[in-house]
Amino acid sequence: MWAQLISTRLKPGKDQELPRLFDQMKATEQPGSGLLRSMSFLDQKDPTRFFTLVIFESEEKARAREQDPRRQEALAAARATMAEVFDGAPEFVDLTVITDFVP
Repeated sequence: MWAQLISTRLKPGKDQELPRLFDQMKATEQPGSGLLRSMSFLDQKDPTRFFTLVIFESEEKARAREQDPRRQEALAAARATMAEVFDGAPEFVDLTVITDFVP
């Protein structure tokens, strides 16, 4: 498994736009993309800090998903919403999953 942590900041008052963005992102997914899970978080101490953790079958699948032209076309609406909602460019941290514990 492979994961990526994406962090950015929300523009003031834009947290109410997140459900629309989540729906747009869900609509971009293609069968067989390798995406296992996507979770988004707000920092409890600083609600302008926004994180998304995406987990994939492998880094290869994740990189192929990035290049999928069908997904690129579908991302247009989500990118417009991101420009409205986020303050600045996101930061990406690539992660190797070393354990996955589910009780």
